Amino acid sequence: MSEYFHRRRNINILFLGGAKRVSLAEQLIKAGKEYGITVSIFSHELTDCEPIASVGKIIVGGKYSSPDIDSEIDQIIEEYDIHIVLPFIDPSIEVAARCQLRHPEVFVPVSSVEAAQQMFDKVLSAEIFEKMEIPIPKTYHNADEIAFPAILKPRRGSASQGIIIANSADDLRGIDYGNYLIQEYIADREEYTVDCYVGMQDGEVKCSVPRLRIATVGGEVIKSETRHMPVLEEMAWRILKMLRLQGAVTLQFIRNLDNGHFLLMEINPRLGGGVICSIYAGANIAKMILEESIGFNALPAKFWHEGVLMTRYMKEVVFYNNQII
Repeated sequence: MSEYFHRRRNINILFLGGAKRVSLAEQLIKAGKEYGITVSIFSHELTDCEPIASVGKIIVGGKYSSPDIDSEIDQIIEEYDIHIVLPFIDPSIEVAARCQLRHPEVFVPVSSVEAAQQMFDKVLSAEIFEKMEIPIPKTYHNADEIAFPAILKPRRGSASQGIIIANSADDLRGIDYGNYLIQEYIADREEYTVDCYVGMQDGEVKCSVPRLRIATVGGEVIKSETRHMPVLEEMAWRILKMLRLQGAVTLQFIRNLDNGHFLLMEINPRLGGGVICSIYAGANIAKMILEESIGFNALPAKFWHEGVLMTRYMKEVVFYNNQII
């Protein structure tokens, strides 16, 4: 066992935008108990009335685009003795990556600042994928190239907000093309997420678990099932290596049902909202994060269960005078 493990009996974890990630917080707390470690959850949010308050402490702060955000996170790390930082929304990924550079004593399982910037910009990331010959939907670089139907995604959008399905040129009137990634729209398709973790110590891919996205609401998966798909798993592994990604990474694919081909849609260098499904299947990324934070080399999840179905329901967290009741 590492010397650090013998010293540490309490671990404080800071979520960046982890408002709804109650289940993952519970998994991290559970993983800590296996090692006799008390895990405390803190979450940086815009408001103090978020579901994560049911399992942790909310720290109200500014937006991740704020020029003062780095100093704000630094202050939180010092004041609350933070040991692990985890981003949960796209704008917070680069914040976490910068934090990693300033605080080598804090465990931040994310990719580089450059990777965070590249993957947050859908136009730039698509250009990188094309250059590396990673299969993606046909991408239109000029307005006169567009064939319909087409899908337009905000260049720096997230959570499926602002997406436009265009069936004719009339649907594109007034559009500023520079603010969108424009691709062919494949209607007859399946959507897959691959939950991955790349070791921060050894760069080894610890897991790449495909999940079929059966139902979503507002870009958030509410029903998902793990699937053993060697082609997709190998494809994800190759992409992770090519782009030199590390830590928690979520890859989004579609499968064109007309020809069976898998196409990469986007990469989020963070934990996905549906990662709980993969954790229950046997790829315990929460435990991997905790293990690496205390100096262990997390073992890869070579065996995990296919057909693990996760479905979600709404649960109320009620506040009165900013207190949970």
